[in-house]
Amino acid sequence: MAVMHRIRIFHAFLALTVLAAYFSAEMGLIHAWLGYGVAALILFRLIWALSGVPQLGLERFYPSFKDLHLKGIMTNPVISRVLLAGIAISVIGATGTGIMMDNGRALQPTSLSSFSFSSENETEGSEDESGEGYEEAHELLANLAIALVAMHVLYLLAFKFPLARFMLFANKSNK
Repeated sequence: MAVMHRIRIFHAFLALTVLAAYFSAEMGLIHAWLGYGVAALILFRLIWALSGVPQLGLERFYPSFKDLHLKGIMTNPVISRVLLAGIAISVIGATGTGIMMDNGRALQPTSLSSFSFSSENETEGSEDESGEGYEEAHELLANLAIALVAMHVLYLLAFKFPLARFMLFANKSNK
């Protein structure tokens, strides 16, 4: 299986898991499990980057402004890289603050018996200022991630349509 096909599959899993986590914010345990799923995918991606395969390297997340000119700026790779870096930072931040807020409670065997569709159990025990700070940071970073994802999708559709079709498995040569 080609590396780019594996990247597309990973991208699809990560995107769907992040979206599911975002839209399940009021579903307590489900939201927490999805957050841990995002964390596992991030960890997998970081380990995968160590494989040495050029397409998997993390340097594609680092924007380089070296050869940036006004002519052709909308299709310059720096825009994609800035969006990717912003998405990565905000998703990692939202995931990290979510894990700190949960403190492993969702992974404990007793969490099934206390299953709830509200986020009350998530913030229980974190009523101090740091817990509220994590919750505010978590929400801010999650909202930022979704806004950047929307900008990323719109940018690809407007300026890099063939790449968007390829990543969405909609290219004509996809078999």
